[in-house]
Amino acid sequence: MKYHFKYKKAKEGGYWAQCVEISGCITQGDSMDDLQANMEDALNTILDEPGESKLVFGLPHAIVRGRHVVKVAVRPNVAFAFLLRQARLKAGLTQTKAAKMLGFNNIYSYQRLESGRNTNPRLDLIVRVKAVFPDFDLDMVVSDVRHERAG
Repeated sequence: MKYHFKYKKAKEGGYWAQCVEISGCITQGDSMDDLQANMEDALNTILDEPGESKLVFGLPHAIVRGRHVVKVAVRPNVAFAFLLRQARLKAGLTQTKAAKMLGFNNIYSYQRLESGRNTNPRLDLIVRVKAVFPDFDLDMVVSDVRHERAG
């Protein structure tokens, strides 16, 4: 899963960038390498919202064209947690209800799945997630994480 950032060279030196799809996701860097690392950090930090948050971010656009646009990959663990949270909210479920539907004995085990810092699901759990949330897109989680220039 990749989001798009537009970047510009700052008059004072260095660069700054803003995520096209997520308002308020802005960062800067002294060099393009610094900027790339900071874009990745900013994107993954903002998408790894706490489970109790009411913020819901949209999915990335398929294509964003223009000068100075780069694609920035979401880390697979953050993508999994983000997409699971979106699937749960779309289904109108609480974390407690989702935990029960996935066969967890307590909510804390489920909450770890919605945290990019803590999620590392086993294959049998991924199968259960797909059974409960058939629209959960695993391809978005495991998509190519190379950095590419947008068209």
